[in-house]
Amino acid sequence: MFRLRLLLVALATVAIGVMALPQQNSAYDPELAKLVDNVFNSQNPQQQQQQQQQQQQQQQQPNPTRAPSGFAQIVTPDPNGGATITGSISGKQLCNCVPYHMCDPSSNSQVSNSGQVETPTDDVSLLIDIRFNADDPVCPHFLDVCCDGENTRDNSIMPTPQEQKPNRPKGCGIRNVGGIDFNITGALDNEAGFGEFPWTVALLNSGNSSYFCAGSLIHPSVVLTGVHCVIGRPLNSFKIRAGEWDTQTTKERLPYQETMPAKVLQHPRYNPRNVGNDFALIILQTPFTLGDHINVVCLPPANSVPTEGTTCFSTGWGKDQFGAQGRFSAIMKRLPLPIVEFNRCQSQFRTTRLGPNFVLDPSFICAGGQVGIDTCQGDGGAPLVCPTGPPSENRYQQSGLVVWGIGCNDPIPAAYAHIGLARSWIDEQMYAHNFDTTSYSIF
Repeated sequence: MFRLRLLLVALATVAIGVMALPQQNSAYDPELAKLVDNVFNSQNPQQQQQQQQQQQQQQQQPNPTRAPSGFAQIVTPDPNGGATITGSISGKQLCNCVPYHMCDPSSNSQVSNSGQVETPTDDVSLLIDIRFNADDPVCPHFLDVCCDGENTRDNSIMPTPQEQKPNRPKGCGIRNVGGIDFNITGALDNEAGFGEFPWTVALLNSGNSSYFCAGSLIHPSVVLTGVHCVIGRPLNSFKIRAGEWDTQTTKERLPYQETMPAKVLQHPRYNPRNVGNDFALIILQTPFTLGDHINVVCLPPANSVPTEGTTCFSTGWGKDQFGAQGRFSAIMKRLPLPIVEFNRCQSQFRTTRLGPNFVLDPSFICAGGQVGIDTCQGDGGAPLVCPTGPPSENRYQQSGLVVWGIGCNDPIPAAYAHIGLARSWIDEQMYAHNFDTTSYSIF
């Protein structure tokens, strides 16, 4: 009894001392808890041991920020997750690791072999390294990228999961609207979805994988591009990549494919002075394997011209302006461009430095003319595709390919090689090399 009184007095003393403290400093007191347990015998020793074991397990249990995922699964980045700072990994420098959709794809930052974020200096080649050290990633999560802190987006583009669909035969020119695996919402820079335009290919220098032009797949073994992209280039100096999307990672669920050119066919009426008839076919050493993210585009009937005002799309990774200040895109862009009637386009060109007597070669069609939306340097050979058939099919045919323009992002249309004019020549070359033209034909 005397012992109980002493303990109650001690308990009251501690309680009074605690009540006298400021409210914000009140906290769990293990000594007080132990005293209460001793007085009131609230837990037996076995219960205390079980509670301690549970507390230890909770402390050891990690707090996951996202569901476990693998390359064959859809990954949904945590919409509330910001940048994570990681220390030296595999000898790398400190780095802002963020999901790829939270790093500005228009950034001019790249990661050197040392892992340090750098901004490229003025370089006459105006090329980018299409990939960075993918075999030794800087960031621990496979969909995170090393991003310069200044380029981290506050209003990020956000992938949202899609229900995966089985592979299916679908013919040429089917656009995967929004991309496969996930949709990108809130895109700030006209980013295309992964696999949205599955016929767009990248032409890369074989030595350093730097991007210099684009093209389109019209057959598993044939790429359509511009003569100005490939003229004078030895066959072993460049390669073709299909299924590419984000040039700064290899983390897409479906991998890209690469092959080398076996032969280049140039349109016989190509004119280097005005870049007229800028049509070239690249015969590949090995065919691409078609899938959800790699497919062929349709070609229009011979001599057909898209209707003025039709909204078409051009895709690629080109620069947003000419010169050293231009920045390549990390993620494939899709630019909506209206078709401009030939005579009106020629009249607009005559208001520029081309002069009032300029004559537009009939091997061109025109598109664009909206300020801030243009195919600029590096997009040469990229396809201009226009919708065809029932809207529910989301089918597109290639009406043009990027050749030239006046300035960049100005209210003047750009000139695109007229694919309808070259359809007969393309068919002839396909037959001559024992390729079937049904791959790009609409029935």
